[in-house]
Order: sequence, then C-alpha cells, then structure tokens
Amino acid sequence: MTATAKSKTDEAASPTDELAPVDVVAADEAAAEEAEEVAKAERAAEKDGSAVTVEDAEDDDIADDDEEVAPRVSSGVAAGAAAVVSAALGLSALTGTWTSRLAAERETLMGQLTTTQTSSPADQIAAVYGNAWHTTALVNGGFALLALVVGIVVLIRPAFGTPGISKQAGWIRSVAWAGVAIGVVGIILSLGMYFDLFASMPTPPPAAPGAGAGAGAGS
Repeated sequence: MTATAKSKTDEAASPTDELAPVDVVAADEAAAEEAEEVAKAERAAEKDGSAVTVEDAEDDDIADDDEEVAPRVSSGVAAGAAAVVSAALGLSALTGTWTSRLAAERETLMGQLTTTQTSSPADQIAAVYGNAWHTTALVNGGFALLALVVGIVVLIRPAFGTPGISKQAGWIRSVAWAGVAIGVVGIILSLGMYFDLFASMPTPPPAAPGAGAGAGAGS
C-alpha cells in the first residue's frame, strides 16, 4: 500500500513538475523581450542625444497637459478683458473723454493768447473755437480707432493664438463686435467733426456798409 500510494503521489505531482519549467521559460522570454525593448529605447535616446526614462516621459506628459490647460484659462480671461476695454473705448469716443476736453481747453487758451484785437473775426473764431473743435475730434477719433483695433484683435486671435483654442465664449465675441461697431461709428463722427461735415465753422456777420467810412470820418 505504501508503494502504491507513493506511485500515485508521484503521478499527481508530475504534471506540476512538467508545467513549472514552461512557466519559467515564459517568464525568461518576457524578461528578455523587456530588456531588449529597454536596450532599443536607450540606443534610440543615445542617438537623439538625450536619455529619457519612462518616469521622465510620464512627467513630461503631465507637464504638457498642465501647459495646455493653463493657456485656455488665461486666454479666456485676457480676451474677455480686451473685449470689455474695446467697448469702453468706443463709448468714450462717442461721449468724449477728460483727455479730449483738456486738449480742447488748452487749444482755446492758446487761441486767446495768440489773437489780438486787430485780428479779423474769422481768425479769432478759428483760433478760439475751430482749433479746439478739431482737437476734440482728433482725440475722440484716436479712442475710436483704438477700440476698433482691440476689438478686431480679440475676434481674430483664436485663428492665430495658442493651439487648442478654437473658439471663444459667446459673450466675448458679442462684446468685441460691439466695440468694433462703436469704434467704426466713432471714427465716422470724428472725421465729420474734423472736416466740418456735420456742422460748419461759425462765420462772423458781414460788416455793415459804410461802417468803415463812418469810422474814418469820425476820426
């Protein structure tokens, strides 16, 4: 009975003994293939002039993902702020600014200082009123042009900006378009003011006939 039991035990253990070498061979082959892949990667890295490990590659991927996410947030905030600035500049061009008022007052003061009593009424009007009017038109036109440029940059930036930003939020485009439209209107109004298209320069009334002769006789 002991010999029979021993023979059965050997027969039961024999399949395991036969499978064990197969598993070892498979593990050795997998290890060899992995070592070969690592060696190929190292040779490729040496050819490129830099050795990159698996951990470094994963870190680079994470860093790239972070870099791709960050510009989207900052670009959206910057574009929104620029759109609001464009609209604000356009409104300033239509309503006038402290800068244009200060420049107009300066031109008025200079006109009063340069004119004399002997200057003709037309020259006095041009120096005191006309120069200030035209200066206001120039300053407001500059604000309108700046609003137009900023609005256009906001609208076309996604096509030439950071990769991955294909479009902007709807409110950003709407505000940018408003800035562009107001800027165009401001430029048209400023040009009309500067060239006296909407309101002509005031002209002095003609001198009464014989006024000069009467003045000469009285002298």
